[in-house]
Amino acid sequence: MHVDGHCYCGNIRFEAAADPATVVICHCTDCQELTGSAYRAVVTAKNLKILSGTPKVWIKTAQSGRQRVHSFCADCGSPIYSGATNGSLETVSLRLGTLTQRRELEPQKQIWAQSSLPWALDLLGLEWHEGQ
Repeated sequence: MHVDGHCYCGNIRFEAAADPATVVICHCTDCQELTGSAYRAVVTAKNLKILSGTPKVWIKTAQSGRQRVHSFCADCGSPIYSGATNGSLETVSLRLGTLTQRRELEPQKQIWAQSSLPWALDLLGLEWHEGQ
């Protein structure tokens, strides 16, 4: 499926081909810290094209020693994607919140559940407001 998106301030715009079957919620502690949230939602995408702007890149080294590029907007801080350290955009993990089509990309599985925050697994009982 063709997807497009942008960072919060709009300086970085991109497009790619995403596979809806690969939408994942990750509960690992790294994703919690990198997002400032309870988890991260991503989709695997092919042939990412950056249409405008230049993402800032940071290389993260996992406990396993494996390295991944994490890219984000240097102006607004929006995370955009993670990928190979060689700079290839052939296969990346796009951050779901940056995509125009995020409503159509329903998560298919959750990973690193052992690190999940207990309250983040069931939000249905919380008070609900249409706006702030």
